[in-house]
This record gives sequence, structure tokens and C-alpha cells, in this order.
Amino acid sequence: MEMAITFHHSSFKAPSISPNPNPKYPFHTQLSGLSLSPFSSFNSKTACLKFRSRNLTEPVKCSVSQAAQPAIDKRSHLKRRSDIRNIAIVAHVDHGKTTLVDAMLRQSKVFRDNQFIQERVMDSNDLERERGITILSKNTSITYKDTKINIIDTPGHSDFGGEVERILNMVEGVLLVVDSVEGPMPQTRFVLKKALEFGLAVVVVVNKIDRPSARPDFVINSTFELFIELNATDEQCDFQVIYASGIKGKAGLSPDNLAEDLGPLFESIIRCIPGPHIDKDGALQMLATNIEYDEHKGRIAIGRLHAGVLQKGMEVRVCTSEDSCRFGRISELFVYEKFSRTPAERVEAGDICAVCGIEDIQIGETIADKASGKPLPAIKVEEPTVKMAFSINTSPFVGREGKYVTSRNLRDRLYRELERNLAMRVEDGETADTFIVSGRGTLHITILIENMRREGYEFMVGPPKVINKKVDDKLLEPYEIATVEVPEEHMGAVVELLGRRRGQMIDMQGVGSEGTTFLKYKIPTRGLLGLRNAILTASRGTAILNTIFDSYGPWAGDIVTRDLGSLVAFEDGSSTSYALASSQERGQMFIGPGVEVYKGQIVGIHQRPGDLSLNICKKKAATNVRSNKEQTVVLDTPLDYSLDDCIEYIQEDELVEVTPSSIRMCKNPKFAAAKKSR
Repeated sequence: MEMAITFHHSSFKAPSISPNPNPKYPFHTQLSGLSLSPFSSFNSKTACLKFRSRNLTEPVKCSVSQAAQPAIDKRSHLKRRSDIRNIAIVAHVDHGKTTLVDAMLRQSKVFRDNQFIQERVMDSNDLERERGITILSKNTSITYKDTKINIIDTPGHSDFGGEVERILNMVEGVLLVVDSVEGPMPQTRFVLKKALEFGLAVVVVVNKIDRPSARPDFVINSTFELFIELNATDEQCDFQVIYASGIKGKAGLSPDNLAEDLGPLFESIIRCIPGPHIDKDGALQMLATNIEYDEHKGRIAIGRLHAGVLQKGMEVRVCTSEDSCRFGRISELFVYEKFSRTPAERVEAGDICAVCGIEDIQIGETIADKASGKPLPAIKVEEPTVKMAFSINTSPFVGREGKYVTSRNLRDRLYRELERNLAMRVEDGETADTFIVSGRGTLHITILIENMRREGYEFMVGPPKVINKKVDDKLLEPYEIATVEVPEEHMGAVVELLGRRRGQMIDMQGVGSEGTTFLKYKIPTRGLLGLRNAILTASRGTAILNTIFDSYGPWAGDIVTRDLGSLVAFEDGSSTSYALASSQERGQMFIGPGVEVYKGQIVGIHQRPGDLSLNICKKKAATNVRSNKEQTVVLDTPLDYSLDDCIEYIQEDELVEVTPSSIRMCKNPKFAAAKKSR
């Protein structure tokens, strides 16, 4: 049996081999039951080292391993802690981060053998489970060979990139999970760029290696090219590669030779990701990176202790900057043990902990020593690119279904969201009951809308708009990189659709053996609004669209996002089968019979451009003329639009009415009044 470790660096040199272990390595390596020692062969052309199993004693040398660095940094008095590793698991959406964390938790005996464990146990939020995505980053920890590994699971969608940026200063390394077929995707690039900027160690995990069309060589080469594109240092380019199947809980150093467990992955974390760099005897410093709320304990600040020792009952200073500081007291202290928070009396520098007792603490503030504490640099996240207008509900059905309906309720809830959602912005609108909410994308704001709806809020939202900039009197708009995977038979329709929305093709290539084509476009963010449904329709539901913000560029010109108009209710009342039978000839309906509607509500999609008012409450005239048989009415199944679909559908003069039990669309009364005044 042989194993191969490939080093991706052109200047790699073969190490000198001696039969005796080198004393400079303070520890011995075993990867999945294989001791590593003298090389049996070395091919300088491929820079690939082959090991014979069983009798090997030379350890795998990682570019950022603890072995390669002295215990004490000569330039300062900072030390490395060898008993802790802080890692974040980052990847593109659906590349298997949360499933991999599940397997790591199971194999480290976090749960009892007879304990029922839900799938994707880290996705604890109801909305995360329903949508199958990670929205909030979460902490857990495992213990492997007397080393505590703090793990942070992060979101994969670009709209939640602020969550990833926020937690990267809590860790010393990242597991970059890459799909064995797709390879590096847009969000992979974003999270890797941020990790390299922080100078973090990177272990690349090629996940889903058991897929039939897996192409690990292509994935590794593409990942290496991505490192080069992002100006990674020589040391960072010498990344360790682990091949894994998260769902089966297996990992190995070669795609054809996986161990029966994740042992090689755990060993790589211990060896290739350094311990935290700490000042144990220095003044206390802890940056609040996340905030949670508990009904009994109040606000809980989560972060990594950078220096000093934190104790329960300790008096501390809370700093935003050098000038603005206040004092507080730590009432309770927790560390992450296995899958829960465990009370602790004291926490030493390097560990991730949760702090209670400071009621008004915010993300980005520093908990410092009471006497000589200094603040750490504040967290910076990228600017939002999309905005939407939130306003109170003005429809005739206001107050029927919601608990919180006033502008004061809406304002308080939106500004409260800013406390934990760093990438979001809220500002007052043109009127007292309107607020402008800006975020990273429509999904970012839609998740907020869905959460508010479930909390009992009732309000209206306008269509998403991009945030433009003016530089040197030139109008600039945000551009995004869009990647589409589509079967070859639907490629023409998708290319035409992206072209109409001012997209510029960057790349096109075949993927795997399934006849799928990979398209890469640079497209204005305006062109992406409403694109997801259009692409699914054009490809009969087979296309996969991913986007990520690229840069600001020149205004691309007018873009038509919707060709068809809307069918609008003519009067208040309840819809009837008789009226719907004739109305459905005009287009596709959103509602069925027996539904309460109001004047101005959008009840369907017109089959032509321009809006059309319909009377869908009309009843059959009851005359005294007897008919032999009542006419049977056959109605089409109405379209069932979700909140995301409604927000994609509406245009400038339309609104989405959001209540706890209903989502309706209507024409904006202000636009109707403006038309009449003309």
C-alpha cells in the first residue's frame, strides 16, 4: 500500500533523508494507523513524495506546522499554546461543511451511542433546516488526543459573507472544503481571499470524493491556481490536501485510499494548523465577535481571548476605541465543550469563550483589563450592494394577522437587527413610516423579512434596488460574477437570457461526464434581480446559479427584468370560480376561489406587457330561469409563490405585503396617485 502527498510549489526541494528521526521534530505522527518514515521514492518532476506504509518515521512537514515554528517568537514575548486549535470550516454553498462537522462530532464521541442525532446538527435554526443552508456561524468543540479543537461552522452563501469575515479573527486556520466535482466556486474564492488576508493556515479538504464523476486532480490544480491568483505566499501555497467523504465519515491522503474514519483529517488539523499566538501574562484582551441572547442570562458575548486570563466575577473595561470605555463585571463565564456551553471559573488566552453580565455589549467591542486595557482593532466587513424599502402595512387587511404593526415596532426591530448583523445597514426613509434596509444581496434581506414575519410583524417591502456610486461624476454600479451549471440542451436559452441582462461571458467549459456545461459571466447586480426564477424556467428547473460580488464598474445601460404585466383585482371581495374561469384566459393566476382580496392586489401574471384590472369577485347572476344542469368550471392550479419569488417578481410600482400567515403583492398606492395627478 502506498500513499502520496503532493506539494504544490515549483521551488520545492527534496529533503535530505536520514534513517534516524530528526530531533527537531518534537512529536511523532501517525496518520490513520500508518507511521511515516524514510521515503521509498521521489520524483522531482511531479514533486510527489511516496511513502511505504508501516515502517516510516519521518513526519509529514506542513508549511505552517507547529514543528516548523519555534515555540517562542523571537520578535516578541508571544507564545504558542499547543493544547488548543481554533479552526473555521469555510466553503461554497452545498460543498458539505455542515455534514463534515456532523461526522467530526460523531467520531469524537460528542454524542452517546444511543443518542438520536438530527442530520446537519449544527443547523439549529428552523429557517436553516427548512432551506437546507447555514445562515449563522456557530461554535462547537471536540477533543482529539488531548488537544481541544474549537470548530466554527460558517455559511456558504455570498449574501452571508459578513458572518465569515466576522469570525476569521477568532481562528488560526481554516479547513477549505471543496467539492470533488465542482472545484473552487465563487464563494470559495471569497472566503479563501479573506483567510489569506488574515494570514491564516489553510488545509484543503476535497469533499464528496465518493461521487462517481469526482475529478480530484482537476480540483487540486484549480485550487492551487486560485491561491496563486489571490497572491498567496510561498508557505501558504504549500497547503496540505485531505480527501474526504463527509457523509461516510472517511478521510485519507489519497483519493483511492481512504481510512475508515476521519483520523487523517484530525491529524492534519493538529499538525498543519498552529496553536493560538497568545500573551498569557499580558493585560486582558477579548474581542466580542458574536452576540447571542438568552432569556435568563441576557446578552452573551462570544469571542477568543487574545491575552491575559478571564475569571468569573472579574471587573473589566469595555472599549469601543481608546476614548470611549465603560466598566462592567463578568457574571458568568462559559467555554465550548463538545456540543454545549460549559460553565468555567477561568479561561486562559487562546481559548474561545462566552461571557455574560455586560448588558449593552456590541459586536466589535473589546473586553479589556480594568486598569490598563486597550481596545483591539474593530471588525471590518464589506459594504452592502442591495437595498429595499420597508414600510408599515397600508392595505385594507392591516392588523388582521400580525401582532406588531406600527412604525415604532418596525423601527425598533430593524435597528435591533444591526446589533448582530454587521453587514446590514438601516436608515430612515423619506417618510416617518419608511426605512431603507441595505444588505449583501436579496437573500440576506429576505432572511430578515422571514424571521420578522415569524415573530409576528406585519409590514410591506418594496422591490430590491442596487446601491450605485458616483466617482469623478461617473455613475458606477455593482457587478457580480455569476456561474451557471446547465445541461447542454438548455444552454442556448440560458446564454440568451444572460445576454439580455448585460452579462459578459468570461468562461465556458464542460463539467464531468453528465453533459453539463459550466458558464461564467460578469453581470450587473441589477441584471441578477429576478434572474433565478427566469433561469429555472428556461432550463426546466435543471440549472444551478451562484453569484458573488466582484467590483463596481460603469453603468451598463437599461435592463428589462420583466416582460409581462400583472393582473390586478378590480374591487374588494371574495374570489369566485365563475370569475376566475374567465380571468385565467388572461394569464396565470396566483389565487384560487374563496380567497379574500382587495382593490389593487396583484392576483396573477398578465400574458402581455402592461397591467390589466380584473373583477375576480363577480358572481353568476341568479335569475328565475331554470337550467337543466349547472356548468362545470375547470380551473387551472394557481401559482404558489414563496417570499423569495414575490420579491423577485415585483417591479418599481409594486409592493409585497408580509404578514405572519400570508404573503400578498399589490400595486403601490403612491404610484397610482402620481399617475392620476398627471
